[in-house]
Amino acid sequence: MLKTANLGFPRIGANRELKKAVENYWKKTLSVSDLQKEAATIRAKNWQTQKSAEIAFIPSNDFSFYDQTLDTIALFGAIPDRFKFSGGNVDLDLYFAMARGNAETTAMEMTKWFDTNYHYIVAEFKKNQQFKISSSKIFDEFLEAKKLGIETRPVILGPISFLLLGKSVDGSNKLDLLDNLLLAYRELFKKLREIGVKNVQIDEPFLATDLSSENLQSYLKAYPQIKQAAGEIDLHLTTYFETLSENTSLAFDLETASVHVDLVRASQQFEEVLKNVKPNQILSLGLVDGRNIWINNFENSISLAKKAVEKLGKDRVIIAPSCSLLHSPVDLENETMLDSELKSWLAFATQKLTEIAVIAKAVNGQENDVKTALEANKNAIAVRKTSKRIHDENVKKRVAAIDESITKRQSNFAERKKVQTSHINLPLLPTTSIGSFPQTKEVRKYRADFKAGTISAAEYEKFIREETTRTIRFQEEIGLDVLVHGEFERNDMVEYFGEQLKGFFFTKNGWVQSYGSRCVKPPVIFGDVSRPRAMTVEWAKYAQSQTTKIMKGMLTGPITILQWSFVRDDQPRKDTALQIAFAIRDEVVDLETAGIKIIQIDEAALREGLPIRKNKWQEYLKWAVEAFRITSSGVANRTQIHTHMCYSEFNDIIEAIAQMDADVISIETSRSQMELLNAFVNFKYPNEIGPGVYDIHSPRVPKQQEMENLLKKALDVLKPEQIWVNPDCGLKTRDWPETKAALQGMVDATRVVRAQIQ
Repeated sequence: MLKTANLGFPRIGANRELKKAVENYWKKTLSVSDLQKEAATIRAKNWQTQKSAEIAFIPSNDFSFYDQTLDTIALFGAIPDRFKFSGGNVDLDLYFAMARGNAETTAMEMTKWFDTNYHYIVAEFKKNQQFKISSSKIFDEFLEAKKLGIETRPVILGPISFLLLGKSVDGSNKLDLLDNLLLAYRELFKKLREIGVKNVQIDEPFLATDLSSENLQSYLKAYPQIKQAAGEIDLHLTTYFETLSENTSLAFDLETASVHVDLVRASQQFEEVLKNVKPNQILSLGLVDGRNIWINNFENSISLAKKAVEKLGKDRVIIAPSCSLLHSPVDLENETMLDSELKSWLAFATQKLTEIAVIAKAVNGQENDVKTALEANKNAIAVRKTSKRIHDENVKKRVAAIDESITKRQSNFAERKKVQTSHINLPLLPTTSIGSFPQTKEVRKYRADFKAGTISAAEYEKFIREETTRTIRFQEEIGLDVLVHGEFERNDMVEYFGEQLKGFFFTKNGWVQSYGSRCVKPPVIFGDVSRPRAMTVEWAKYAQSQTTKIMKGMLTGPITILQWSFVRDDQPRKDTALQIAFAIRDEVVDLETAGIKIIQIDEAALREGLPIRKNKWQEYLKWAVEAFRITSSGVANRTQIHTHMCYSEFNDIIEAIAQMDADVISIETSRSQMELLNAFVNFKYPNEIGPGVYDIHSPRVPKQQEMENLLKKALDVLKPEQIWVNPDCGLKTRDWPETKAALQGMVDATRVVRAQIQ
């Protein structure tokens, strides 16, 4: 009989229990023992859910207090020197300090996990670095599950992917550390054998990327040693998010017990993969989408699985999700407000486990046991395909009529700058913030009460106006040059817009982890997108009426809305992006008409959406840039268009960023100490840039001198008239005391540097 496997389960809890517990621990209102108890409760429930769904290979060590890559850093003791780690077991305070920083030490860099909205902590490597087992987490959790009567398959990050995901802090070659790292893997497997582990899932996502010859040789060097260290433990090699392509033979030549392939994102690799399976290997089929919420097409999945069984036999096939279910909400049963038709189209992580089991049973010859599920699936797919809720011919016609006039500003940047300089009239090194201000408990309570109907619209709006005015006064008092209204009326930078656009619907508990304790509830794009009415204009007008300073209009761009939503899978993503672009364009034009002089269209996720394979980059960048230009090209030269991007490797997309032709781009640079600015410098980026001078993802308030130093680093490579001064990102997740202190320090630092260069 063929088996089933899961590659990872959401660790946040069905009601975000982990988020709440971790944040209470940070606030010192929860003890470490109570935090560990809450974590153990979540793990036990996750394991039992998977056991009940008849999953054969249940993962452990997929749970994390912050991020699985940070867990690997702790596991191998790869602690940067500034944290003064003296050996032993990495405790939670050191673990969280690496992720978030503390009063004495800056946090480690954070960036996106391939093309997802999940963020991971970037390991910092140096020449001759040593590795040693420094965390017992992986062993403790395996034994914890075993006590519950559940045999698990621990998940680890493979050595090549671990090194490639990190960065060298001294210019040395990361892969030169492979021999040292493999010594730690030998120690790891020795301990895993000692506690009775029989199977290990070893994730090597880089096998689905473009590899250099050095990368290839590193795999060939590492895996014979890994296999030897594993001994009697079966290794299950896991790849995901893309096709193995030219790395197909390599993946199977590593001769692990099984190889997992993603057949959702890369179904085209199926035939080639079948040809490369070794006689003694098992093929794990990623048939259930781990990254989206639409139901599986059982007919298609069963067909592929039967072809694999026909060639390999049932005992050499595993049915699994495409990747870890980390990227899916926990349980659809918690959605009590969705209508039955919409709900019949969806599957969250818990339901995906059932889908895996249904496919396996159907292929195993147990069709009668799953007959009802198969028929319901077929009917739901047919209804969705023909539903009138999905299609809008007017929207389709607007996209079909795109021409150059829709995607081009009136004049080039040099001409626009002349007009904007007199129209906007700002000092050298203008200061601003990215958009949001702290969303306090009180703000969230008012919003929840309003949605629940316990307060009126008038009461709610009065409160939001008061918060907005108070925030404007604060910005005026500290001397910011360009203000924002704080976005207190917005629950999320994507959800807020999706709630007002046609073609979206929303879940109540569809939370997924973005980073650490930060969870997001992505909108669901199920139909053609349009804007029935203005979304932000009244709030922008109100905010501008409260100050004589310039107030930015704040919008989210089409690619970010696309990337941070669960997107319909019945048409190309490009088509959906262009539909969103027209909706945002209408809002930009209305903001200009309302007298807003600066409009920021955030495209934080532009780099995130870049395909994993380079041969797909240009196609994506062409339509992604086109979408942005549609949003921004309906205004006059005097209106200044800003955009914001965070946690990106800009070298990869710098030409595309230039083609976007935003007047000002703000970027995250503080954690990298302005390293990310190099891409703009080397490219000789012509427009204006706001390099972030403090890290908003850490509660640490940077010293004024630190921000002065960062600003001077920017001035070493950019012209003063090219530079804006701002935080790395929005301030929604921060508290007011640290926000006030950090922004005051930023403005004071700017005044000092401004005086030195004038």
